Amino acid sequence: MSAPIVIHRLSPTGGRRVTIRGHTAGLAYEDQDVIEFLRRAGLPGSEQLLDRPEWVEWRGGRAHSYAAA
Repeated sequence: MSAPIVIHRLSPTGGRRVTIRGHTAGLAYEDQDVIEFLRRAGLPGSEQLLDRPEWVEWRGGRAHSYAAA
């Protein structure tokens, strides 16, 4: 079973698309953006989820990196 939250590869202009249970939550430019998307989705304590692989899958780049390649 894959993680319910996916932070996708960096876009050419910077930022990463975030999906929650297969639905696009938005484009994140920093961890705080991801935390806000998770809060809006009803996931309290989301700061602690970002480094838990059972919750978050970071694809196509280093975790917590949002700068354009």
